Amino acid sequence: MDSDSILTIIIAQIRTVVPDLVEHPIGRADAMADLGLDSIERSEIVLATLEELGLDIPMVQLHGPRNIGELADLLHAKRAG
Repeated sequence: MDSDSILTIIIAQIRTVVPDLVEHPIGRADAMADLGLDSIERSEIVLATLEELGLDIPMVQLHGPRNIGELADLLHAKRAG
């Protein structure tokens, strides 16, 4: 699974958690906070994404990405490594 596939999963999780964003265009450069998601919603999205990917990674290892594209890249690297 490549980074773009993981990005698609993240975007689907965002739209599941915040149905108001279903029609909103979301891309790699968007930050979840800029989309209006609070910290609980962001955590819920990351945890659901990890579960869908079958990854068991401590949340502390996922700090750093500034947007969902970077998060997808990081999860791809964790999955590959």
